[in-house]
Amino acid sequence: MTAQAPAHRLSAMRAVVCDTDGVITDTARLHAAAWKAAFDAHLRSRAGGTDPEPFDATGDYLRYVDGRSRRDGAAAFLTARGPGRPAPAEVEAVAAEKERLFTALLAERGVRAYPGTVRLLTALRDAGLPLAAVSASRHAREVLTAAGVLDLFDVCVDGVAAARLGLPGKPDPALFLEAARRLAVPPAGCAVVEDALAGVEAGRRGGFGLVVGVDRTAGPGTADALRAAGADVVVRDVADLLAAPGAGVPS
Repeated sequence: MTAQAPAHRLSAMRAVVCDTDGVITDTARLHAAAWKAAFDAHLRSRAGGTDPEPFDATGDYLRYVDGRSRRDGAAAFLTARGPGRPAPAEVEAVAAEKERLFTALLAERGVRAYPGTVRLLTALRDAGLPLAAVSASRHAREVLTAAGVLDLFDVCVDGVAAARLGLPGKPDPALFLEAARRLAVPPAGCAVVEDALAGVEAGRRGGFGLVVGVDRTAGPGTADALRAAGADVVVRDVADLLAAPGAGVPS
């Protein structure tokens, strides 16, 4: 069988930086479930007997927490629900509960890499492109190892590295810029592959040569939202970034 090649725009890049949760692995569903449980319990506890609007594991997840650090995500959603800006202790409590719930879900349900992403990563390595995995999560290396794909990457910049280096979270491009620095490729020569609006915005703000948005939910307006955030290309599956079998790479 002839190996597929990266599609033309991607093959023009000198390196590729991929988000982890939702692009490489299916752990975005676990993050969303953990956030919902943590936020819903917190909203009920402060509602004083009323029935608060629950956290939407699709819309609210994409809008407020996807791609962000735990504390930034907790602060963004709690601020949106008001009243006023939440106290640091409130943010910390919700973030800590989300962490506990995510760790339990990870152990219970496990993790897998998306087959289409593995196909693309294999093609990129065969083409000689350096690869980086990026995540705001401290669990990224654990997740990539469990999914059996850590060895595909030359570089991994995760939440542990971000905390050590004092890097701000997305939509600030610092995590992606650190990955490009470690790959020794300027941002203009790197593609960023992201499913989160904050991550797509980070790729645009960082001056990356190609920003790919991955629309896993295919909900109303999600592809348009990714484009509005700065995606040059939007795909449903990362394998869509491969050229047609036997077509090679266009010149």
